[in-house]
Amino acid sequence: MEQAEIGLIGLGVMGSNLALNIAEKGNKIAVFNRSPEATKKFFAEAGALQGQIIPCETLEEFVAAIRPPRPIIIMIKAGEPVDQQMELLKPYLDAGDIMIDAGNANFRDTIRRFDSLKDSPLTFIGMGVSGGEEGARHGPSIMVGGTEDSWKRVEKVLTSISAKFNGDPCVAWLGNDGAGHFVKTIHNGIEYADMQMIAEIYGILRDGMKLSASEIGQVFGRWNEGRLNSYLIEITEKVLAATDPVTGKPMVDMILDAAGQKGTGKWSVIEAQNLGVAATGIEAAVAGRILSSQKVEREAAEKILGLPQTVAMPSTDGLSFLDDLENALLAAKIGAYAQGFAVMAAASKEYGWNLPMPTIARIWRAGCIIRSQFLDEITSAFTKDPDTANLIVTPAFSKLVQETDGALRRVVSTAVMSGLPVPALSSALAYFDSYRRGRGTANLIQAQRDFFGAHGFDRVDGVDKHHGPWGSGLNA
Repeated sequence: MEQAEIGLIGLGVMGSNLALNIAEKGNKIAVFNRSPEATKKFFAEAGALQGQIIPCETLEEFVAAIRPPRPIIIMIKAGEPVDQQMELLKPYLDAGDIMIDAGNANFRDTIRRFDSLKDSPLTFIGMGVSGGEEGARHGPSIMVGGTEDSWKRVEKVLTSISAKFNGDPCVAWLGNDGAGHFVKTIHNGIEYADMQMIAEIYGILRDGMKLSASEIGQVFGRWNEGRLNSYLIEITEKVLAATDPVTGKPMVDMILDAAGQKGTGKWSVIEAQNLGVAATGIEAAVAGRILSSQKVEREAAEKILGLPQTVAMPSTDGLSFLDDLENALLAAKIGAYAQGFAVMAAASKEYGWNLPMPTIARIWRAGCIIRSQFLDEITSAFTKDPDTANLIVTPAFSKLVQETDGALRRVVSTAVMSGLPVPALSSALAYFDSYRRGRGTANLIQAQRDFFGAHGFDRVDGVDKHHGPWGSGLNA
């Protein structure tokens, strides 16, 4: 029997769809699930693709069905289950075989797993996969971390199944050990910020301008035809147009306002803090989800505190404020992407990955959740200057920020005066204002630190540490 080119363990939603994608692209694949019934069901439903699939009931049978050196994708719940599955696999593997974790793993776990195999003949790939169920089935964006040799073994298969942007595959080897999973984590952090900003604009349209769900959907639909064109704007229009089959009301109005999260947004914030990079948009988005989950507390607080006294929102008769909302969202999104790429640049230096920023932007142009029109512009900006300190100071994006800054300022101030929470939008404005100001106010903070803790400070007229004339005993 012809051996498979690749194997996959874990036939849940993502694993099943990825396996079908691999088979459909002409790659023979062996599959295994801890429940044999799930394997049988998957194979039975594979239809015309059955000829490309080898269903296996035991790990020994599964490993034997793959051509050496064997690349084996593990698509199961992240964390300890992956470690357990690796230990179960090891007795059946040979030198050169590659275990590939394709789940939403913490990159630190990926580095640990990679390092644990350094003295063995086996190797490990940490592979970020973005695009959800649909992406896995029809073409995801794929971010690979591991040795270049192991990448070459899987490059053909992964290229065949990846999303394509104008024929260009959205897959790349990004660096050693945890590089792929780190980039996927930051991708998700940007996704958190993007979704929060869209939700805040929705809140202004719903609670401030009193538009219905269908009317708001039409607004997002128009925006998706312009510079905001993106997957998240596209699905926002569709979500707002959907009707609840039970009540006949807009589906979005029947959904509890409590957003879940699986951890990648939080990891993005933690790593940004560890690396000393300001990622305020992502931080605001994570905090927004936490506050949203406190539904009972929020309802109780509204009864005690009431809603703030507000001013009237601009009328919908004119289009100027809708234009402001569109431009404000564009500006804030630029800020979120700039912060995400700044975090990746810092991590690249810290971990010696040499992350290729133009390539990352390029492989995010299709297949992934944050795919958008201006990722092509980000690719171009980093291609021209891959070592730029921050995306917002590149020629193209500095011009965009200058064009949209006024709209963001007007939208944030209007929302604040109307009592509408816009933490991510306002964080973007504060980020721009802080980053563009050559002299800020941290001199006072440093003086305070020296006063109570004798931490010292640098003078503007010299580089040596100094202490202030605060007087003896004042910091006792």
